[in-house]
Amino acid sequence: MDSSSLRERQKERRRARIYSVAIELFKRGGFQATTATDIARAANVSRGTFFNYYPYKEAVLLDYGSEIVERLREHAEDRLAEGAEPLVILTEIWERLADESARERDLIPPLAYELLNPDPERARTAYQALPLSKVVETILKPLHGAGRLRSDLSLERMTNLIADTYLMTALRWSAYAPSRPLREEMLLSLSFMLHGVFKQPETR
Repeated sequence: MDSSSLRERQKERRRARIYSVAIELFKRGGFQATTATDIARAANVSRGTFFNYYPYKEAVLLDYGSEIVERLREHAEDRLAEGAEPLVILTEIWERLADESARERDLIPPLAYELLNPDPERARTAYQALPLSKVVETILKPLHGAGRLRSDLSLERMTNLIADTYLMTALRWSAYAPSRPLREEMLLSLSFMLHGVFKQPETR
């Protein structure tokens, strides 16, 4: 193994250690209460080293969210390969998102706010790290190809709107903790959105 490969492996291990320590601290003490200094100290690295890997604290959450979206993508592709109905798969994805969001409620607002960050570069980075709309697009593509979806909007625009619905539902639930479980709120929002996606019956 050459020295450059060794350095890369060391960097990957260091990043993985910083990430795992940070997520553990976020879950234990809360995202807002955990500082970059806390993470660096617990990971046995300098504060400067932390910022070499993560330019801001929220960037750690982007890796966390990216792992969640990747698991959803794998589930969607596996279920499509099995021949499952796309709307069943979409419902399964929504239920998994709801369960994950409810379980880690303290991490959802700062993660979601990154997608709405007023700094366009940070918002773009978050969007690229959390391609939920691409997962939805993968699921709905067979229906689009079969002509079962609206033709006045592109598939990309429809899937973006559906993904945005998850974002706003999770944010509202996290901020105001309504009496309904998050899963129920999300399925209600999804059902409402889908009425705008499918073709309406023709009237004579």
